[in-house]
Amino acid sequence: MTTTIETNNTNTNEPAFPMPRDGKCPFDPPPAGQAAQKEAPLTRVTMWDGSRPWFVTRYAEQRALLSDPRISADISNPGYPSPAPRPKGSGSPLSFILMDDPEHARLRRMVTAPFMVKRIEAMRPGVQKIIDDLLDEMLAGPKPADLVQAFALPMPSLVICQLLGVPYSDHDFFQKNSNVIIKRGVSPEDQGTAMGALIGYLHQLLTLKLEQPGDDIFTDLARRVDAGDITAADAAQMGVLLLIAGHETTANMIALGTLALLENPEQLARLRDSQDPALITSAVEELLRYLTITHDGRKRIATADIDIAGQTIKAGDGVIIATDLGNRDPEAFEDPDTLDLERDARHHVAFGFGVHQCLGQPLARMELQLAYTTLLRRIPTMALATTLDQVPFKNDASVYGVYELPVTW
Repeated sequence: MTTTIETNNTNTNEPAFPMPRDGKCPFDPPPAGQAAQKEAPLTRVTMWDGSRPWFVTRYAEQRALLSDPRISADISNPGYPSPAPRPKGSGSPLSFILMDDPEHARLRRMVTAPFMVKRIEAMRPGVQKIIDDLLDEMLAGPKPADLVQAFALPMPSLVICQLLGVPYSDHDFFQKNSNVIIKRGVSPEDQGTAMGALIGYLHQLLTLKLEQPGDDIFTDLARRVDAGDITAADAAQMGVLLLIAGHETTANMIALGTLALLENPEQLARLRDSQDPALITSAVEELLRYLTITHDGRKRIATADIDIAGQTIKAGDGVIIATDLGNRDPEAFEDPDTLDLERDARHHVAFGFGVHQCLGQPLARMELQLAYTTLLRRIPTMALATTLDQVPFKNDASVYGVYELPVTW
C-alpha cells in the first residue's frame, strides 16, 4: 500500500520538499533547488506536514554545518525534518546514522575495521571475479539486456552479502523489503512491516552465526551480542543499515553512472581507452559528484542557535543539507554542470562530511572503479537500447537511479 502525502504549503514563495526533477535533464538537481542555490546559501522549504526547515544549498555552508556539533542527526529530536510520517515509537530504524555521539561513535566503531582501505583493497581480486562472471553471463545471453538486473544490482549485492555473511540466496527477500523502505510515498505501516521483516531475518541470522561462525561482519556482531557489548536489536538494525547501504547505493551508481557515460560519449571513450589509475580514480569521484544519488539531502536538527551566512538557525529548527546542490556549486566546482572525468572532484560531499560521512565509501569506490572500467573494456560497443526519455528514473525513491537500463552491443 502507498499513501499520497499532501504538502500544506501556505508559503507560496517557498518550494515544497522533496522537489521534482526536470525529465529533460535527469542528471541535474531539481530546477527549484538550483534556483534556490542562486538566490541564497540558506532558504526555507515546506514539508509534507507544513513544517519549514532550513534548506542549505551551497557547498561551504554545507561542510560547515555537517561538521558542527550543534547539528544533530538524531531522528528522535522534536522538529527533525522527517520526509514522511513515522510510526510512533519507531526510534532510530537505521542504526547509528540517525544517532549522535557518543552512541553513534560507539556503534560505528564496531563495524569500522572491515571497511578500512587496506581490508577493502585486499578484496579487489574477489570483486573482479564477481564482475567478470556476471558479464560473462550477460554477454552469453540475449540482447538487449537490462544492465540493472544483469549486472548493476547483483554485483554489489554479492559483495555485501559476502562481507556481512548474509546468504545471497535470500537476495530477493532483502531487495524487495529494502525497496519499500527507501521508496517515497510508502505508508508508515508498510515501511514498518518491511523494516520488521528485515530485522526479524537478521535476528535469526545472529543466532545462526553463533552456531555456525564465519569470517564476516555478522559473526563478529553475534559475538558482541553474546558478550553483552551490544543488544540484538541494535545489531539487527545495524545489519539493516549495512545491507541496504551496501547494495542499493552502489547498484544505482553503477547503472546511473553508466547511463551518464553513454550520454557523454567523449568522456566514455576517455575512460574506456585509458589504463591510467589516476584517471580511473578521478572518473569515479567525478561521477559521484555529478550524480549525487542520495538526492533527498542530509536531514539534521539544530540543538543550539547557529549564525551562518547572515541567518540564524534557531535551536530546534530542522535543517536539510542538499548535497546534490553542494556538488553543483560553482564556487566549489568550476563549470559544475559538465561531466569532466579529469576534474579533481575529491572534495565532493556525495558521501557526506564530518562524523557521519559514509562508512562504506572505500568499498563503494573500489567497486565502482572495477565496475566501470571492466564494463567498458569488455563491452566497448555498448549502447543504450532505448531513448533517454524512455528510461525509468527513480524519482519516487530516496536513492536516485534507474529501474531499468536496456543496453545492447
